[in-house]
Amino acid sequence: MSVQLTKPKFNESQVSELLKKLFNLTPREICSLPSYDDQNFYVASPESGEYVLKIMNAEDSKNVNLIEVQTYAMSFAQQNGLPTQTVIPTNSGQLLSLEEMDCGSGCKKYLVRLLTYLPGVTISKVPLTPELLYETGKMAARIDKVFEKMEHPHLSVLQREKFIWSLSNVDLLEAYLGVLDGDPLQSVVKSVIHHYRTSVQPKQPNFRKCINHGDFNELNILVQPDDKSGNKISGILDFGDMNCGYYINELAIAIMYMMTVHPDPIKVGGPLLAGFESVFPLNEDEKDSLYFLVLSRFCQSLVIARYSVTLYPENAEYLMITSRKGVKIVQQLWELGKEQAEKVWFAKLQFRN
Repeated sequence: MSVQLTKPKFNESQVSELLKKLFNLTPREICSLPSYDDQNFYVASPESGEYVLKIMNAEDSKNVNLIEVQTYAMSFAQQNGLPTQTVIPTNSGQLLSLEEMDCGSGCKKYLVRLLTYLPGVTISKVPLTPELLYETGKMAARIDKVFEKMEHPHLSVLQREKFIWSLSNVDLLEAYLGVLDGDPLQSVVKSVIHHYRTSVQPKQPNFRKCINHGDFNELNILVQPDDKSGNKISGILDFGDMNCGYYINELAIAIMYMMTVHPDPIKVGGPLLAGFESVFPLNEDEKDSLYFLVLSRFCQSLVIARYSVTLYPENAEYLMITSRKGVKIVQQLWELGKEQAEKVWFAKLQFRN
């Protein structure tokens, strides 16, 4: 994360030019969508419908093999019954196009993809009922189970040993703790990293390995109304944080982000855990590590957000979405303690599969 990712800053005219050149599309509407490191646009075409144009940051655009695997994973998940986007080929039949453009800081190269548009609203905008949380946990486990079957010649790029967002790399946060100087939160983060090292890492040999989606958050899950006056999951977005990890990591990530959009955050864990275990039952070491892994993900989100704002102050509002809510929740979860959190999360809940 020491390298600036050089977030693209394409304007509407440049986007229109790309769409015409690469996909022979004349858009009726172009609308910027929120993004962390990249640039996303909603595109509506009178001839062929709705799309999302994704322009990768200049640094990640150098790793073509990684983006190829992420692109393949979306298609593979969809072929296995999961509601994911797929990539629209360019006029020349390519799934990725490396485009050089000057966005105001000199010419740089950016990987460009056009994705199908999925219907629905983000899960953050609907009531998180126990039933919807159960389905979210179930979906988190399902996607990792699907990835177990995935084969690709460049699958090894997902090892990502220095990837700051991997829940297997929590100790990398120490290099960025300076962004919390003077903030009482810094002592909590230091304590969580210590417990990660002493309580989680020794148990990792007993964790079951998998490929993680890695960012199962409240803005990457779409929902639509179902026929029971509730909501169902209609889309899974953003495969940019995929990495080789553990099943328990995916669950911890989902719990952490759903906590940030629930009126009573601690109650999120039980239904999510029940849904996850309906697909993939956890072993004792995985269960025992869940509390500190959820806290670790909070710390990753808070520290990386603060650091990213120093790189991209103009994107502070989006970068700090989770951080603003997360500070209070992580302090409450820390003060509640492992034993009390587990009493709530591991209470027996009855759901229909």
